[in-house]
Amino acid sequence: MKITNFLKLLIASAASNLGDGLALIAYPWLASSITRDPFLIALVPLFAKVPWLLFSLPAGVIIDRFDRRKLILISDFVRVALTCVVLFLVLSATGLVEPEVLASGAVPEPQGKWVLLGILYVAAFVLGMIEVLRDNAAQTILPSVVGKQGLESANSKLATIELLMNSLCGPPLAGFLIAISLAFAFAVNAGSLLLAALLVLLITGNYLPQAVAGSAEKAHWFADLKGGVKWLWQHTLLRDLAIALGLLNGAYMMSLATQVLFAQEILDLSPTGFGLLLTGAAFGGVLGGAMTPYLHKHFRSGTLMVVSVILFATETFVFGLTSNAYVAWGSLFIGSFAAVTWNVITVSLRQRIIPDQLLGRVNSVYRFFSWGMMPFGTLLGGALVSLVQLAAVREVALRSPYIVAGLTMVGVLLVSMFRLTNAKIDAARTEVEH
Repeated sequence: MKITNFLKLLIASAASNLGDGLALIAYPWLASSITRDPFLIALVPLFAKVPWLLFSLPAGVIIDRFDRRKLILISDFVRVALTCVVLFLVLSATGLVEPEVLASGAVPEPQGKWVLLGILYVAAFVLGMIEVLRDNAAQTILPSVVGKQGLESANSKLATIELLMNSLCGPPLAGFLIAISLAFAFAVNAGSLLLAALLVLLITGNYLPQAVAGSAEKAHWFADLKGGVKWLWQHTLLRDLAIALGLLNGAYMMSLATQVLFAQEILDLSPTGFGLLLTGAAFGGVLGGAMTPYLHKHFRSGTLMVVSVILFATETFVFGLTSNAYVAWGSLFIGSFAAVTWNVITVSLRQRIIPDQLLGRVNSVYRFFSWGMMPFGTLLGGALVSLVQLAAVREVALRSPYIVAGLTMVGVLLVSMFRLTNAKIDAARTEVEH
């Protein structure tokens, strides 16, 4: 049986996202084994997300100038190397202890704490840079792999496998591996990323952007970048979508910044329990991926996006107010279902509307606005917990980012009802078709 390029891309995505799911538990758990300071722990996801603000725009120019498959391949091999560096750090570090022991005050924080944290921050930042380039290239390559008629189905399958590996398989596996050895979790992470790279290596064809393939001349980098920014900013629908998603992502990262402490101290979860908690997002995402093509046929896109924002806010409020791990699991299920629905609809919309020769740049500008808010949300989340605990008990401090994030999402909902309408979406699709 012939394995299609899309199947290779799908399996590579599965391996890559399994590694991401492992890292989702392993990195914050490593940080919590070094320090219990919520702000210092929040700096790990902060450094991982800052590249979306700093590197998104130049990444788009790169993607529109070079073979997109080769960019994904190079990115995967670099991620393997960097993960091995962190693995070496874990193997060579002395004084790392279980977070609950460190929290009890029975032992001091490990020697070389600042060196360990510094290396962890640098690794998170560089991995974030690679993630910006790889994720944008992977999203941009898809229309060339499946054609525009198959985008909803392909995006739905990719979103489903991403959630399945990132949240259902990766986190519980990470919890199990950490219980054996923290270093073992990073070793398996490196192996899964290497498998992804080898699968991308097997994808055949030329994935050089059409404009570059048909011309020997290349415009100036700044001119390319300016063209992408101008195109998106003049397209009011995509501009409003990018800003709305930026606010949603910033709010989400505000709550995620200290989630490992919330899970340990309020939900009283072990590494395995924390991993199992995140399977709620996986099951919700898998159902969302399976249902979105059906929902897209029976409901209009604007309606589905508004309902998704309602569910985002519901998830955030419920998770932040509960002390029950099962309720928290259910809230993650709801939010992830909504996230996949939102992503499949909006990503497919962008892939249809944006011309191929601009797809990398405009996608990157879009993500500059929509993902660039993540580091601000992370910083605010960590700082908020640190400040609130000066005036209130630790539990109130750990819950506070969820309340602020939920209120932010309600604000986005009110604006989206007037800006992201079905009429505007239909008009944008009609304009491209004609």
